[in-house]
Amino acid sequence: MKNTSLILSVIALVAVAALGIVQLTSGKKTAAPVATDGTAAEVGKGSIVYFNLDRVLQDYDMANELRSAVESKVQSINQEVTRRGNKLQSDYNSFQDKINKGLITNSVAQVQSQKLQQQQEDFQRYAAQKEQEINEEQTVMMNQIGDAIKTFIDKYNEEHQYALILTTQGDIFPSPVVTGEGALDITEDVITKLNEEYVKNKATENNSSK
Repeated sequence: MKNTSLILSVIALVAVAALGIVQLTSGKKTAAPVATDGTAAEVGKGSIVYFNLDRVLQDYDMANELRSAVESKVQSINQEVTRRGNKLQSDYNSFQDKINKGLITNSVAQVQSQKLQQQQEDFQRYAAQKEQEINEEQTVMMNQIGDAIKTFIDKYNEEHQYALILTTQGDIFPSPVVTGEGALDITEDVITKLNEEYVKNKATENNSSK
């Protein structure tokens, strides 16, 4: 029977994958690019504007709802993986205690050892499968959010007809827009209208499902 530290390492691996979802998708406060001094730029057709993607992900209702749902699934997965891992650990400890006390014969010990070995291999496969499920949940969530934002921005620009819409991300040194006129920052407008459209779409879906 292999050392049970392997069991604990598998549990830790799944936990790390789960933590990745929280870290990658949680809405953290991010400084917007600092506007330059002087007269604000006139924003109109053909302008180059930008929005802070980190803030959109933080304040977009759809992103928050999807993140909450995924985090709930991840928590449930982690609890089950931990429960199974602890059960296997307990069975192994009991087996070792019986051997140390001479409470079982060598033939029985061999059978039980093989059984525990199979249980450990099954657990490793199960934990790996759950880790993959977590990664898939994260990927699908980010794809759904990204597709919704891209679809909205395309529609948004049909009305405003900007020459270019950039996104900026980062805190200390945001990129690709390090600094720019405050009037070119459309983040607040994007968040407001994005959420308005989401509420409207949800209402339409709810009415159609009745």
